Amino acid sequence: MSDQNKPQAENEYKPDQVFDHVFDGIQEYDNRLPNWWLWILWGTVIFSLGYWLFFHTFGVGKLPIARYDAEVVAAAEAALASGGAVSDESLLTASTLPDRVAEGSELFTTYCVACHSAGGEGLVGPNLTDAYWIHGGSPTQIHATINDGVLEKGMAAWGRQLGPKRVESLTAFVITLKGKNMPGKAPEGELVE
Repeated sequence: MSDQNKPQAENEYKPDQVFDHVFDGIQEYDNRLPNWWLWILWGTVIFSLGYWLFFHTFGVGKLPIARYDAEVVAAAEAALASGGAVSDESLLTASTLPDRVAEGSELFTTYCVACHSAGGEGLVGPNLTDAYWIHGGSPTQIHATINDGVLEKGMAAWGRQLGPKRVESLTAFVITLKGKNMPGKAPEGELVE
């Protein structure tokens, strides 16, 4: 039997085969991809499918942004729980915590709706959604108004009845109302930027 008629073993060298077509003077070889390259390709495809199912389809894992947001909330809660004096920064931090704002919303619905309306647009009390504030619009001034009240204006002092944590939560909710500019009672007080 001649060399041309012998069957080639699988591991034997096979000469490169050239496709019949030519594009811009370039001929293409029909070479098999190396196994290591194919393993990387299929491994990547399987990993990406698992990643998609784990994070996006079933929601078992948290994406990096969700983990970061959870850590920011935990750090803010820890900073507020450590006590200390109430400051603009601590109250602004409280206004970014969903649990604190939700608690403040419940308190607002229970105690404040009679004077300020459900959306904070004002009835007997002033509109809390505009940029005008009678007793100051900074977070600590809002906290002081809620905590100590303004008896001559009919604002009750809620500090003793609610306690410090709940007053902070109520303040956090009122901070979230600022700037919504809901139609309601006409602006009262001074413009606060």
